[in-house]
Amino acid sequence: MALLITDDCINCDVCEPECPNQAIYQGELIYEIDWMRCTECVGHSEKSLCVEICPVDCILPDPSHLETKDELFLKYQHLLMEVPDTERS
Repeated sequence: MALLITDDCINCDVCEPECPNQAIYQGELIYEIDWMRCTECVGHSEKSLCVEICPVDCILPDPSHLETKDELFLKYQHLLMEVPDTERS
């Protein structure tokens, strides 16, 4: 499943740059996660990087967007196809 950021977010700015899929963005009040881009770092890391770095533990699984690891990996592969080859390194 994708992740979500709860209202406990303190806008510390550490999660956004950690996201390899650019799924985290500054919302109106707190950071938010675009569930369509969130793969829980499947394809990039063993653990969700934003969850690991969050100082207030406000990033949780999103019960509205249930996905298996296989589905998250397929999403990761689809996101890779969006990036031009010249930007991959």
